[in-house]
Amino acid sequence: MNKNKKVLALKYRPQTFADLIGQDVVAETISNSIKANKVPNAYLFTGIRGIGKTTTARIVAKSLNCSNGTEELCKDDICENCKAISSSNHIDVLEMDAASKTGVDDVRDLIEFSRYGPTTAKYKIFIIDEVHMLSKQAFNALLKTLEEPPEYLKFIFATTEIKKIPITVVSRCQRFDLSRIKSLELFDFIKKIKDKEKGNASDDALKLIVKISEGSVRDALSLLDRALITLDNGKELDLTSAQRIFGYFDKSQLISLFQLIFEGKEAEVLNTYREIYNQGVEPKIFINDFLELLYYFKNIELLNVEGTNFLLNDEEFNRIKEISEKVSNETLILFWQFTIKVLEELDIVSNQHLSMEMFLIRLIHLKSIKNIPDNNYEETSQTNGNINKESLSQKKEGEDFFGIKDKIETIGQIKNIAQEKDIAFKDNKEIEVEANLINSFEDLLEVCSSKKEIKLKYELEKNINLVSFENQRIEISFNEDLDKDFIKDLSLKLYEWTNSRWIITLSKNKGQPSKKEIEVNLKNELIESIKNSLTYKNILEKFPDAELIDVRVNKERDKND
Repeated sequence: MNKNKKVLALKYRPQTFADLIGQDVVAETISNSIKANKVPNAYLFTGIRGIGKTTTARIVAKSLNCSNGTEELCKDDICENCKAISSSNHIDVLEMDAASKTGVDDVRDLIEFSRYGPTTAKYKIFIIDEVHMLSKQAFNALLKTLEEPPEYLKFIFATTEIKKIPITVVSRCQRFDLSRIKSLELFDFIKKIKDKEKGNASDDALKLIVKISEGSVRDALSLLDRALITLDNGKELDLTSAQRIFGYFDKSQLISLFQLIFEGKEAEVLNTYREIYNQGVEPKIFINDFLELLYYFKNIELLNVEGTNFLLNDEEFNRIKEISEKVSNETLILFWQFTIKVLEELDIVSNQHLSMEMFLIRLIHLKSIKNIPDNNYEETSQTNGNINKESLSQKKEGEDFFGIKDKIETIGQIKNIAQEKDIAFKDNKEIEVEANLINSFEDLLEVCSSKKEIKLKYELEKNINLVSFENQRIEISFNEDLDKDFIKDLSLKLYEWTNSRWIITLSKNKGQPSKKEIEVNLKNELIESIKNSLTYKNILEKFPDAELIDVRVNKERDKND
């Protein structure tokens, strides 16, 4: 193996546009503009880490300042300008890290330096990496120079956070979005590097490196560098060794784990996960791979082996396809949502390993809610014995499956499934309120008072407008202050008090004024009548600034009268 001390990411850094991989359109566009002498005032390169933003910036700088010209850019016999730019010590090409020089003073120094023309090259070029780190004041100080720089001055910006750059700056630049490197292209590239370094690694190990790097060339080369270090003893880096080095595990184990979950074998599921955990796999890596495999179970019919970005081999692809035929899409989507929630748990629990085991156990019980082989799911109400199944399986005339009224003026219906909950009464005598005792809205208010359901009564009196109340059906409208859990709470209490299911319908009709509105209206009428009385007028003659704000009725005096 080549013992060159330079890391691969630096050793094989592209030096010309021809060396760039995966950015053909960008390279061709920039190269043509330079050849046509239509060079913009500023370039802006954006994209994820490790795809060639700073490298492309240096290549542009060399293309503009190469002693041999753009047409014959240095490849083998490198000129002094290209050599200095590659090593970041050219006097006319200034590279600045905006992460460490973020202030307006740094930009002012830059602008001051730009007043002087280039010393040895054709252009003076400022390469600013991670430009989004500049402060707002620094960007503002840069605007005028950026829009109308001297003929000899060019700016090249690179960033991973394009949204953090002010639009006024972006509009003054020629923007290029560098894309992730395609898996096959990146695989061919690192395979060539492996051969040049005389490394001994299998294609499966290289495919794993491509997958982990997520389209980043620098990440792929760094991982390859790390892998080749282990080959001093002459052994081949196979997939198993690579998984151990990078903390990844065999996907066939995860596919087997899925199958055991679908079969409901709790002990085998835990044993399989513990084998994976003992290989040094972190819970978050496990969860991300779990989500990835869920995606393939859901969309396997729409993919081919080549479209899985080297995640799956032929055998694993066929296993997933076979298992997915027995699993419903609804179950897979439910698993996906549940797994996403578990990622949040991992940040708050101290023992993530135990949390993962409980996660898998919960998946097994979550799966048991539905009948996996068929798309017809079974209701879990068998465990609830006394639930009124008829109310869920039959619909009445004029209603849909859930008993929602078929009326044009009805805009919504909220029916809480909690109504169907089996309330275990010790004796029928414990049902203190029968259905026939709640026959009106006033009866409902009285029951709330007797049951000390103060919050429920408050909502009924203040935020509800009654449209109709008959035959265990309540149609209402409401204002924006209504509590979001009101319908659920009322439904549950009505079922608890009457042992019957009530239909609560929301209507777009205004309905009767609420109890609170009625009280306010009566009070206002009383105040107006007092203001028209002779007594009030006599008071105003003696106290012109007086204002009537409230009226209280003397109940004792009314009784005596």
